[in-house]
Amino acid sequence: MATKLFVGSLSFNITEEELRELFTPFGNVVSAMLIKDRDTDRSKGFGFVEMESDAEAQAAIKGLNGKEVDNRSIIVNIARPKEDRPARPSYGGGGGGHRRY
Repeated sequence: MATKLFVGSLSFNITEEELRELFTPFGNVVSAMLIKDRDTDRSKGFGFVEMESDAEAQAAIKGLNGKEVDNRSIIVNIARPKEDRPARPSYGGGGGGHRRY
């Protein structure tokens, strides 16, 4: 079963292909995904990598956590499941600046 890793403190310039290549020496990379800002399509500086096995994931953590990549010390650990967050309150209106005529 694949093991998902969280990868943080990434350079904003790294590509998904470069992320995949970074983890390849530690085993079979099932997927590599950068998280991007939906408005600008710019990387948010973190992503997720799925390794084929737990042993490969542990090897990647041991080999890459704290390693300097593109002048940044990256963080690599087991990804935690996404927590259910309460819905944001809706204040209506969709933006201020109402004018009276």
